[in-house]
Amino acid sequence: MTTAPLPLVLAGARGHGRRHLDNVRRLQRRGLVRLVGVCELTPLTDDEIPEGLGRPAQSDDFGALLDATGARIAVICTPIPTHTRLALTAAERGVHLLLEKPPAPSYAEFRRIADGVAAAPVACQIGFQSLGSHAVPAVRELIAQGAIGRVTGIGAAGAWARDEAYYRRAPWAGRRRLNGADVVDGVLTNPLAHATATALALLGTTRAEDVTGIETELWRANAIESDDTSCVRVTTTRGPVAVAATLCAEHPGEPYVLVHGTSGRITLWYKQDRVLLQRAGHGPREFRHGRTDLLENLVAHVTTGAGLLVTPAGTGAFMRVVEAVRTAPDPRPLPSGAWRPDAGAHRRVVPGIDGLVADCADTLRLYSELGAPWALPEEATTG
Repeated sequence: MTTAPLPLVLAGARGHGRRHLDNVRRLQRRGLVRLVGVCELTPLTDDEIPEGLGRPAQSDDFGALLDATGARIAVICTPIPTHTRLALTAAERGVHLLLEKPPAPSYAEFRRIADGVAAAPVACQIGFQSLGSHAVPAVRELIAQGAIGRVTGIGAAGAWARDEAYYRRAPWAGRRRLNGADVVDGVLTNPLAHATATALALLGTTRAEDVTGIETELWRANAIESDDTSCVRVTTTRGPVAVAATLCAEHPGEPYVLVHGTSGRITLWYKQDRVLLQRAGHGPREFRHGRTDLLENLVAHVTTGAGLLVTPAGTGAFMRVVEAVRTAPDPRPLPSGAWRPDAGAHRRVVPGIDGLVADCADTLRLYSELGAPWALPEEATTG
């Protein structure tokens, strides 16, 4: 058993990476890790490094930084197209890694990562934080107990809002491809990827071979390449999973996953770790759950052999969805009458989309099947 703090390098410390810096500081205070390096194209200033983390080495050469610091763990929170190269760089050096979601922009790149870490061998945790929620096994236990009868399907709904600046935050934001490389930065595959991954996990269909078919409807209200208002229905060996998501909500709310049963339903608000059980002949019951941090779980895996919560194999089904989105026809622009500008918030809004997203999760039907005037049946694609 290892008792000394594990030396850690963080690749990508700005943007979402700032959350990783704060988390590393929390774990460093507990003596679990020690930040020894930061990989950024432009070095962090002293003000950008949280108090208590000292002055880690900095370099834009990830491999050289791993070599120089003797890192045991790397956290990769960089643009999606860089994930494969950096993950394999860490694996080749025997460095365990936490890889942010989505793990790769294509299924082929995902397989390269999965095969590379397996051959190394090193541990690889995929950064779906919602899968660290104790609510996930709790809901699966309710299902196994027959609390809502036989499960007939799972829906997920995410109605969020993102302003114009969101798509200007990085050259790859809102892109399907950049300089000839896949990016696939759409609403289903990045900002609301947790909705799909959590729904598949609750059904127990997380591996690639659990997926037998995928239907997608990809739309965009914003002037971007990728999708911002989309839905997908995944046919699995255990039933259908339908996910609807938008970044153009009228009234943004908490995303959720809805488990349909023959005698009830279970709703999981996965960002809040909150569960609502509703079933015939009983009053509603609400549960609150804790959450295990994925980096902390990775450290425990490396030091004590604790089970890893989100392995590459356990995200294979999600990556089948990414691949279906990647290979689908490019998202179609919504007609001008289907969206309106919200000048005060500098964003675009799709009237009625909040209810439509909820209806998709409630009925397991796609936009076109629900009669959305801009989503004609022939626009749906099957992968």
